[in-house]
Amino acid sequence: MVVARVGVVSDARFRAHQPGPGHPERPERLEVIEKVLAREPFVALPRISPRAASQEELGRVHSAAHIGAVAASQGRPHTRYDADTAASADTFEAALFAAGSSVALAEAVLAGDIERGFAALRPPGHHAEQDRPMGFCFFNNVAVVARHLVAAHGLGRVLVIDWDVHHGNGTQHSFYDDESVMYASLHQYPFYPGTGAAGETGNGRAAGGTVNLPMPAGAGDDDYYAAWREVLLPVARAFDPDFVLVSAGFDAHRDDPLAMVELSTEAFGRMTDAVSGLAEECAGGRLLLLLEGGYSLEALESSVTTVLERLAAPGTAGLGSGELGPWGEEARSSLASFWSL
Repeated sequence: MVVARVGVVSDARFRAHQPGPGHPERPERLEVIEKVLAREPFVALPRISPRAASQEELGRVHSAAHIGAVAASQGRPHTRYDADTAASADTFEAALFAAGSSVALAEAVLAGDIERGFAALRPPGHHAEQDRPMGFCFFNNVAVVARHLVAAHGLGRVLVIDWDVHHGNGTQHSFYDDESVMYASLHQYPFYPGTGAAGETGNGRAAGGTVNLPMPAGAGDDDYYAAWREVLLPVARAFDPDFVLVSAGFDAHRDDPLAMVELSTEAFGRMTDAVSGLAEECAGGRLLLLLEGGYSLEALESSVTTVLERLAAPGTAGLGSGELGPWGEEARSSLASFWSL
């Protein structure tokens, strides 16, 4: 069995972000992941040094006003941006390091120090828009990395796959007109934040470069496997990415309290196998997973364990067979004019 060199980034600063009592995006999420990382064989995984994002890196995605609004929370016990999104005194530093450490992990992959990476970070990022925090997110970590890969390293095609149960509105909007980055999302729909309909496929020269596979409440493993098999993998192979990024949320798990999708822990393992195989086929193995949501501590622990196992030694389990899933013909038909499916 081939064992990949998997690097991890994590930092105590990520746990210092305190969105408020009773908030589901709580520091305990990273505490359970740290317990996983302290076990064999994960304790031996190389750790990549965390760092803060630069103004240039953030500025490729976010406006100066947005960066300043988040920075204004520094040292203040409580700053509320919307009903779901609040900062504490240490949130700005945590968000800076979440974005910058994600870039550092991608740099380690590009340098050949590691083959794949997992970023155990918070606050999450995929809801953060160019000009406002929202949905527990302040800076869009995966978008910052994707822009960095294109702008600083000249990569022509970066793929972002988002399997968080909530649609990554901020990531989609960051690249809706950008043909160098494909954004593909599987998410519960209709659901927060209200974006991610199948007909949202990109603009201008980037038309077809946004791939939304909306799932109904109650969708399960076989439904997701059908979406991967019938649309996501064929489209991703046609795009032929130079680097694969994953917004790895775990709130589509059947035990998660914030959504109604019914994925098993094993489904996250199979999706990891799928992105690992895709990265090997198209991107020289270059693959990075960034933590997004996941609010059941038990489901988060089991799912991250499975993902790390599969990153280190990818399995060969397929994505099943059968009829097109309940996300329906709309997604397929909306993409048919752009891709040969």
